[in-house]
Amino acid sequence: MCAGVGRSLLPSERSERAIMNRIYLDHSATTPIHPEVREAMLPYLGETFGNPSSLHWFGQEARRALEGTRARIAELLGALPEEIYFTSGGTESDNWALLGSARIQAERSPEHNHLITSEIEHHAVLHAAADLDLKGYDITHLGVDSDGQVDPGSVAGAVRPETFLVSVMLANNEVGTIQPVADIVGRLRAKNERIIIHTDAVQAVGKIPVNLRELPVDLLSISAHKFYGPKGVGLLFIRQGTRLPSFFLGGGQEKNRRAGTENVAGAVGMAKALEISVRELDGMGARIRGLQDRFENGLRDRIPGARINGHTEQRIPGVTNVSIPGVEGESVVLNLDLRGIAASAGSACTSGSVEPSHVLHSMGVPPGLARGSVRFSLGRGNTREEIDIVLEALPEIAVRLQEISSS
Repeated sequence: MCAGVGRSLLPSERSERAIMNRIYLDHSATTPIHPEVREAMLPYLGETFGNPSSLHWFGQEARRALEGTRARIAELLGALPEEIYFTSGGTESDNWALLGSARIQAERSPEHNHLITSEIEHHAVLHAAADLDLKGYDITHLGVDSDGQVDPGSVAGAVRPETFLVSVMLANNEVGTIQPVADIVGRLRAKNERIIIHTDAVQAVGKIPVNLRELPVDLLSISAHKFYGPKGVGLLFIRQGTRLPSFFLGGGQEKNRRAGTENVAGAVGMAKALEISVRELDGMGARIRGLQDRFENGLRDRIPGARINGHTEQRIPGVTNVSIPGVEGESVVLNLDLRGIAASAGSACTSGSVEPSHVLHSMGVPPGLARGSVRFSLGRGNTREEIDIVLEALPEIAVRLQEISSS
C-alpha cells in the first residue's frame, strides 16, 4: 500500500457529495464520448449491422459507411483515403509501425537494424522497441531536456548507415510537451536519409493542428478515445510508397494489411469526434488553456515548492503535471478520489514499491519530486468552479500527507 493512504481507502467512507459531484481531470487517460459521436454511431449498432466484407445489401451499406468515414478522416488529416488503416487503437498502431517496419527491413536488407526513439515514449513504443532489442536490433534511446523535448540535432546526429526507423512522439502523454517532429523530419530528409519516420500522435490529434501535408512523416498513430470518440478504435496512417507488411493474419480487410472485421460503428464515431475536434480546435483550446492557467497559478500560490513539469509554451492544452514535495503521487490521487476528483499519478505503485516516471527521470526531475507527481488533464466539460474546488482540496491533502510522511 502506498504511504499516507491507510483506512481512508474504504468506499463506505466516501461522502455523498463526492459521489454526486465528481470532477473529472483525467482526459489524457480517456475522454467521455461526445453526444454527437454517440448519435452518429447508433445506426451502426442497430439497423446497419452488416459485415462490410459481405456482398449483399447489408454488407454493402456498412461498406459505404466505412469508406465514407475513411475519406472524411483523410480529408480532416490532410491525407489520402488509401493512406488510412483502421486499427483497435494507439497501442496496435504503434506496434504495427515499429514491428512491421522491422520485419520489412529484415526482409529487404538485414544489415539495416538500427532504430532511434526517445526515452519518453509511450510504453506501446518502448515495449515494442524492447521486443526488437531482444531479437537483435540495435536501439538508440535519446534523452530530452528539462522541458521534456527531444533535440532535433541529436536525432540527426544519431543516424547511422544502418538506421531504418525513427520514432518520436508528437506530444507526450505525461507532461504534454510537444515534440519538434517537423524539424526532425526536415533534418533527416535534408541528409537524404531514406529512413521511415513514425510519430505517435495519440495525445496530439484533436488538441493541436495536425496536417499530414505539412508534417511529412511516413507513419502516424491515432486513438479515438483521446478526443471524445469511442474506445477500441484508432488508425495508422501509412503514407503512399511506405512499405509495411500486414500485422494480423486472416482475411483481406484493410487492403490486405490488417485482417479482421472492421469496427464500423467505432470508425464512424472516430470520424465524427475528429470532425468536432477540428471544428472547435481554436475555441476549445483557448478555453481550456484559460482554465489551466488559473489552475497552475493557484497551485504555485497555495502549495509551497510545487513544480510544474513540462514545457511552458510548447505543450498541448490542458495537461498539468505537478510535483509536490514530501508526498507520493499515488496517495494524492487516491485522496483526491475520496473527494470526488479524478486525476492520475505520475508514477506507478507496484508491489509496495514506487518507481519514478520514466518521463520525469529523463527530464532530470529529482526522484523525490518525481514520486510526488500528479497529472491533471482538463477537458471540454471542466469549469472554473471545478478548478476552484480542486484548488481548495489539493493543498489540504498535500499538507496532511506531508505531515504523515515527516512523522
